[in-house]
Amino acid sequence: MSHSTKPIIAAEPVEFSAELLAKMEEAKNLFPDGKEKSALLKMLHLAQAEFGWVSVPTMDKIADLLSIQPVEVYEVATFYTMFHLEPVGKYVFEVCRTGPCMLVGSDQLIEHIGKKLNIGVGETTADGLFTLKTAECLGGCGYGPLLQCRHRFHEHLTAEKVDELMEQYRRGEIESGAL
Repeated sequence: MSHSTKPIIAAEPVEFSAELLAKMEEAKNLFPDGKEKSALLKMLHLAQAEFGWVSVPTMDKIADLLSIQPVEVYEVATFYTMFHLEPVGKYVFEVCRTGPCMLVGSDQLIEHIGKKLNIGVGETTADGLFTLKTAECLGGCGYGPLLQCRHRFHEHLTAEKVDELMEQYRRGEIESGAL
């Protein structure tokens, strides 16, 4: 895992829906008294699924729900690259950039996506549809280059396959994977 170098962006206060609060309470209840902090990762995932990213007010609210200090939530959210600390596009293309995927062309794929969408790594298209990110090992070393979008993995990619994926996402033909 690599540490995020981007600053945490402040945002307006956030309200959690009754449904989200119930899911977070359910996550907390999976752990015995005194161990509720173990639900932190799941709660961050739930919040990100709800809002698309994890804002400072969202992290503060999670800290309050867990009765921990906000900095404890910030430390976790900024450590893992899977959490978005600023708004992202509807579809986040995370391309594995570790050795096995690099050997089969992930660097060229990242460059191709960037040129095709006219964005750099960490940027979002003007229409707010796509964000390009890189990721450390997505766990499919024999299937690279590998791209993850919305909890769905796309394997053995080529520039042509990625172009088709972009069009399928643009048309809404690919359903998101569930948490």
